[in-house]
Amino acid sequence: MLRPWKTIFNISFNAEQTLVEQIASVIRQEITRGRLEKGASLPGSRALAQDLGVNRKTVIFAYQSLIADGWAESRFKSGTFVSENLPEIRRDKFQKERKVNANFQFREFAPDPLTDRPLSENLIVFNEGAPDNRLAPLKELSRAYRRILERQGRWQLLGYGAERGDLKLREMLVLLLSRDRGFQVDVNNICITRGSQMALYLAAKVLINPGDVVILEQPGYPAIRKIFAEAGANVKSIELDQEGLDPELLESMCKKMQVKAIYVTPHHQFPTTVTMKAGRRIKLLELSITYGFAIIEDDYDHEYHFGAGNNLALASSDMAANVIYISSFSKLLAPAIRVGYITGPKAFMQSLVNLRIQVDRQGDNILEHAIAELMEEGIIGRHSRKASMVYRHKRDLMADYLHQYFGAAIKFHKPEGGLAYWLEFNEGIDFEAYIQELKYKNVQIVPPGGFYEDNKARKGMRLGYGSLTENELKEGIQLLADVYRSIQG
Repeated sequence: MLRPWKTIFNISFNAEQTLVEQIASVIRQEITRGRLEKGASLPGSRALAQDLGVNRKTVIFAYQSLIADGWAESRFKSGTFVSENLPEIRRDKFQKERKVNANFQFREFAPDPLTDRPLSENLIVFNEGAPDNRLAPLKELSRAYRRILERQGRWQLLGYGAERGDLKLREMLVLLLSRDRGFQVDVNNICITRGSQMALYLAAKVLINPGDVVILEQPGYPAIRKIFAEAGANVKSIELDQEGLDPELLESMCKKMQVKAIYVTPHHQFPTTVTMKAGRRIKLLELSITYGFAIIEDDYDHEYHFGAGNNLALASSDMAANVIYISSFSKLLAPAIRVGYITGPKAFMQSLVNLRIQVDRQGDNILEHAIAELMEEGIIGRHSRKASMVYRHKRDLMADYLHQYFGAAIKFHKPEGGLAYWLEFNEGIDFEAYIQELKYKNVQIVPPGGFYEDNKARKGMRLGYGSLTENELKEGIQLLADVYRSIQG
């Protein structure tokens, strides 16, 4: 076994210093660097002499020198220790930079600015559309967690589980998708992931070969552009109209290039909140079969739909052979509950599961099982209905406040669902100045430039309302309007 001091005490037999001086000097350096703390035991003289290949008396003389100078102390029948009387050593004070820098090549990933977190305390944050964490069923979830850990056979969930995720949760998702989303899926063709972001990443890695054309909505979800670009895709943008994605425009693009995949948010388009209507859905599915491209359907907030009808998932259609469906519990429960899921064609899913094993052997078995129990008991369903009522009320309040404080300066439609509004100013606006002035008023919005390929904002912005209280909502919109008028002159 390698003794720890072998990696610390390095001496040179050809140095100008004597061996005694070298040993004492090395120990002093390790003390001042903080690697040998006050009261730390020094190796026995016989053991250190053997490891260094020197005479034992050499080590004894070095220790005596340290003791005489106050660096060490001898304890009867215990050995030699770093002195307890030394001042406190700051570990970072004597840290030295490495003399040799790393010289291997690697891929450099650019930072992704997070726009859904407060920049400081006491801000009113209009985020991208986060839920109200105060509504999360934490008591019920903690009780389910405790039951699992206390029951007989609990040890089984502490070991390695199925790479596709907890079986019970997948069984409950089969029922959910059939009842609420309108499509049947085999329990072995679902993969549980750590949130929908992981599912999107895995899907991109499995789908994309360098140079493959992927079409993304514009304006659209900023993170997905980065995911596909870093997977090697040739990313193209499709401009949206007042009804969202136009399949006729998509078909014209398919005639000019071989499209590998398209990413869509049909239930509530991100960021504009528009719901794709039946005619366009059917046409999109037909095009995927005709031109042989995959449709990645990100159904990120399906639970919160306030309009007439449920608008079933694209994956529910008989023509959905090329649809990869992704959703999660983050909007329903809380962003910290990192449980998402993905399903799609069988061969594609097997490849994705194989990749998932390389990235992350499995998810959180206990959390997944706890969520499954809450679904089975009906608690998740009741929470969804209760939260929907709260968010519908906030949505209606926000519409009133936008009319009251902005008047004719903006245009918007009341979203059929989701947790955010998309509004557009009738006149041009300097969003950089607007965002900066809002910070002075303790209000934060999502920089809208990120929704576009060129990172340049247009006239619109997305305002999430779900996580705000009614008072914050009113005060925040009033401040948004006041600052807008002040910078417009």
